[in-house]
This record gives sequence, C-alpha cells and structure tokens, in this order.
Amino acid sequence: MSIKIENISKSYNKGKVQALQNISFEVQPGELFGLIGPDGAGKTTLFRILTTLLIADSGKASVMNKDVVADYKYIRNQVGYMPGKFSLYQDLTVEENLNFFATIFGTTLEENYDLIKDIYVQIEPFKTRRAGKLSGGMKQKLALSCALIHKPEVLFLDEPTTGVDPVSRKEFWEMLKRLQQKGITILVSTPYMDEAALCDRIALIKDGKILKTNTPEQIAQDFPHALFAIRADQMYQLLSDLKAYPKTYSVYPFGEYVHFSSDDATLTGIEIIKYLTSKGHQNVVIQPIKPDIEDIFMELS
Repeated sequence: MSIKIENISKSYNKGKVQALQNISFEVQPGELFGLIGPDGAGKTTLFRILTTLLIADSGKASVMNKDVVADYKYIRNQVGYMPGKFSLYQDLTVEENLNFFATIFGTTLEENYDLIKDIYVQIEPFKTRRAGKLSGGMKQKLALSCALIHKPEVLFLDEPTTGVDPVSRKEFWEMLKRLQQKGITILVSTPYMDEAALCDRIALIKDGKILKTNTPEQIAQDFPHALFAIRADQMYQLLSDLKAYPKTYSVYPFGEYVHFSSDDATLTGIEIIKYLTSKGHQNVVIQPIKPDIEDIFMELS
C-alpha cells in the first residue's frame, strides 16, 4: 500500500477548530488519487501529516508501509512534496534551485534527468531567470521538477493548479499522467471539481470529513436523483419558483443554467415546463443531464 490513512483527526486552537475528523482511505501503488474539496476542507492539513510536517491528534497513517511518525526520516527522503504556496528560493535562478534540491537529496540533475526532462525542457530556456520572476505556470513546472529531482516513489501535490491559467492546468495534468506511467504514486488535492475526472479514484472532502471515495465514474453513477439543466429569461425568479415546486429535491445555479434535481424518477421536462409557464416564465430551455462531480458534491453536502 502506498498510502494508508486510518481514522486521522487533527484540531487547532485547543480543539476549537476541527480540521480533520476520522479521515480514512487508501491509495494503491501507481495510482493517481485526487482529494477534492473547497478551501478550508482540511486538504493541506492532511498533506502535512502525510509528509511528516505535522502530527495528528489521533489515528495512524503510513506512506510506503512506513509510519509517518516513527519513520519520518525515511519518508522525507523517499517522497516528493509540492505545497500549495510556491516555496522555492525566489532569489535563486531556475538552475540554482534545481541544483540545490538535488544536492540536498544527494543526487544531481543529470542523474534523474530522464524523469523530469518532459517538464524541464519547457523551463530550460529560462534557467538563468530568478524563480521569483517566473510566470505562474513556469513556477509550477519548476516546483514539480524540484519535487521530482530525487526520483520519489510517492508524490504529494497540494492544490498545484490553483491560480494557474487553463492552458497550464491542462499541460500540468498531462505531465502527471506521464509521471504515473513511470510508476510514481500521486496524491493530488484540488478545489476544481472538473479535475476529479482526471484521477483514477477520488475522495470528496468537506469540513474535515470524507464524504465519499470511489472512481469518478462510479460516484456519478450512484447519483440517486433525476437531474435537469434549466434556463429561462428571469433566472432569479426561476430559482425561487423551482425551490417552491413540490417535486424539487435540490436547485442551485450552475453557470448559465440552474441544476434541478427531483426524487420523482418519472418527472419529465414537459411537466416542469408546464409548471414554469404557469408561473409566467418565457423562453424556458430544459434538458436532462448526467451529474458531474460538482453535482455529486452538492448532493452530499
């Protein structure tokens, strides 16, 4: 087992703030596992416990079958960790940062170049530029290269794509897939629900609690309600009227549409349109849809 978490709990401020509450899940060797949840859900606290930077109040955790407390020195030498906040030396150049981290782990850039070359070739033209002067996407690639420089068995990435443009996000996930093919186990956290579909398995987390763990496909299949995307001229009034509809289970805004769910499996779009028309709505557009991870999260929350 690459990562095993058993009933981990952690609180701050003398127990007043409960960051994690009996968290349990496992990550298999070679798996790309996503921890999906909003800011403040407890993702960073869990990552710090798993990378031996923080001690849990209760429960047990192991990485590569080594206890995160008893075997912290071994784990620190064998894992790669990319924290959410850019934490490299901003006054050092790209090349100097890489050489520094390689030296810390007793290796060289040349020794493990095959592992990072797909990433490094994109930042190599800027190797003499100070890290603090790089763009967000380039900082991300440099941080990932430094986390991989010692060829870790397990890679921890805490919200690596937050604040990064969509193109760089896409490139980053393509890089993760290539790293996974090289046998590296990857645990990545993200607040972006659309990134969940890129993982082998995911755990949904909110307020320090795991809501559900499974493959993205299976979690979507387990959605228990009929789901519709609805749009009309008066969107605010649409929300209000749908909330008052007797067959409504949940309703919430979703981009240009409202996502509406019902416990009535026989409910049709025609029936909903008739109701909305009776309320004075015009130009109603409605279509049945399949749930995505954000719909699942709203359901479980």
